Amino acid sequence: MRRRQFLGTVGSVALASGVGPSSAPAFAATPYRPSLDGPPTVTPDDLRFRPRTLRRGSPQRAGLLRAEVERIVPAAEEYMRPGPGRPHPSHPGFVVLAARDGVVVEHAARGHALRYARWDAATGTAVELPREQWVPMREDTIFDMASISKLFTSVVLVAQAEKGELDLDAPVARYLPPFDESDPAKSPIVVRQLVNHTSGMKADMNLKPYPDNEARLAAIYREPLENPPGEHYTYSDLNLITAGHLLEEITGKGLDELVAELITEPLGMADTGYRPPASKLDRIAATEYMPWTGRGMVRGSVHDEKAYYLGGVAGHAGVFSTAADMAVFGQMVLNGGTYGGHRVLGEKWVRAMITNENPDLGEDAARGLGWQLDQRFYMDALTSPVTTGHTGYTGPCLVADPIAGTLFVLMTNRVHPTRDWGTESVYRRAPARRLARAVPVRPAVGRAAWYSGQRDDATSTLRVPLKDAVPEDASLRFRVWYDTQSTDVCTVEATTQARPGGDDAWRPVPLKFSACRHRWDSDGDFAGFSARRWLRAEGALPDGVTAVRWRYVTDEEQQGRGIYLDDIRVLRGARPVFMSLRPRDNARIRANGWKLSED
Repeated sequence: MRRRQFLGTVGSVALASGVGPSSAPAFAATPYRPSLDGPPTVTPDDLRFRPRTLRRGSPQRAGLLRAEVERIVPAAEEYMRPGPGRPHPSHPGFVVLAARDGVVVEHAARGHALRYARWDAATGTAVELPREQWVPMREDTIFDMASISKLFTSVVLVAQAEKGELDLDAPVARYLPPFDESDPAKSPIVVRQLVNHTSGMKADMNLKPYPDNEARLAAIYREPLENPPGEHYTYSDLNLITAGHLLEEITGKGLDELVAELITEPLGMADTGYRPPASKLDRIAATEYMPWTGRGMVRGSVHDEKAYYLGGVAGHAGVFSTAADMAVFGQMVLNGGTYGGHRVLGEKWVRAMITNENPDLGEDAARGLGWQLDQRFYMDALTSPVTTGHTGYTGPCLVADPIAGTLFVLMTNRVHPTRDWGTESVYRRAPARRLARAVPVRPAVGRAAWYSGQRDDATSTLRVPLKDAVPEDASLRFRVWYDTQSTDVCTVEATTQARPGGDDAWRPVPLKFSACRHRWDSDGDFAGFSARRWLRAEGALPDGVTAVRWRYVTDEEQQGRGIYLDDIRVLRGARPVFMSLRPRDNARIRANGWKLSED
């Protein structure tokens, strides 16, 4: 097995440099098999971790663009108000934290942690508290993390595997005998399938009717499988409830004790844990009006019904935390399992934790050991094959991009006062996009490159008109950097008409791409991920060519980092007839939606 060649250091990890043997851990579910007949990529095996400790600093210190960093908070604020296709606010307030290489460049609070008294379901009306009872958000507001709790359970589980206390490929029933006693179909389920969500267990069930936790867990174990183990991906709370109970059985300790001993206490996460004390109530963000659980407006107890009936501590939900504490947790992963001198996991186990366990089950199933991977629906332009994190139903998200070294924490209580608001993750994507854009892309050759921007539902064109038609032996060469959603496609086209009218006048230009040892062909279009590095492209142009253009078409939501073009050349034989590095030639380019950018 040979490793792709990557040069230099990017963010808080260094990418592997040079060519040599790979040492993927034997327990990795998806061993890395390089392919040189397509674009380069980045895998967990390519990451070299550099521990950082979080500290405040300027965008310049973090190597970020100040103007884009300053747009993060306004992008999040936009969703505190109704907007197009959004008759209600997505959330009443938020705390956002953005960092790169351990430098915290933004940590801000806006809106309210408590604003509403109740939700009138009959009229669909939010009933506000008197204004003097509204509680503003603070940077240290504590939030119900909902399903982000699954990451804590997963880290504890992986740590037990590292210690040799459990085998990820052993049957769950080895450690939890009641698991398959009433349903032998569960016997093949192995531990890793609980955290990669391929156990076949159903997504959800009502635990309210059962008298105690023993009966609730027994009901989960009796529940018939929805699919055969290992064949389908179904995101399931029952998986992580089972994983949490398994950990309690093999250690003899409660899950809350395990999380505290392994993660929160050594990392100094003083505001993170289950069942927060009453002394912290004034800092806790309210969630939903939930009379069907015997509660009114919930504040200070877990929102998730199953976790509530299980007593507030469960493998799938129950953790409360702050943005600052979650940043420490995320940075621990970016550091390769360590933070502030305390090691939680070994580096190879972090790599295993963020290696896709489900490569053949579709994009939505991309998940390591508990941690989501490559999920553009909330990561937006921070997305990559190794970008990891999770969302919580109550509104928060955590995103860690080890390529750029960026960390994004957005805490909201979007279910306040009702879960019917903020159901679409655009409020997460918008500020995440600004952080992604803040990471500069330096031109490959010139002082400035042509940049496509990140507009949704748009067609942007960059046209190179030639002074004279090239009668024969014409070719195109250019440098390109692209990181886009797979459905946001750029097509390179040429025309032989002197005054091309509509799109019918243009034809795709077949292209050959290269990057170090990688070589691949295209019918003229490109999209997706290419390791966030500059590539070379070339193609033959038709006889009589008069112009070349790049046409970038995006859909209505979700973005990548975009496309950069540099060193554009049109040649007749070996002689350049157009070179974008010549100012007079570059000035002839006609840009619609594209712009020159130094970063």
